Amino acid sequence: MKKIATSISGIIFLAVSGMPVYSANETKINVKDARTIFESKCSVCHKLEKTTSKNKTPAEWEKTVMRMIKSRGAKITDEEAKIIKGYLAENYGKRP
Repeated sequence: MKKIATSISGIIFLAVSGMPVYSANETKINVKDARTIFESKCSVCHKLEKTTSKNKTPAEWEKTVMRMIKSRGAKITDEEAKIIKGYLAENYGKRP
């Protein structure tokens, strides 16, 4: 019961603080670290402005990241891809 209360408190804190945490295979990562992974992996091939000037749905970001890996040879692990997709969807996602 104490674990549940602690988890709920953490979720409430993150919701109130506006600091999303991205999860990949039980790995928790904060928005600053997610941004660092995005910047270090994606800037190898192109300027980050090319990516951050876009607004896409989570499905569109999924497609984009997977295309970079499969067609363009981006050196991104599965875990990093999940983090990058989450970061992009949260920060550069289409808004209703």
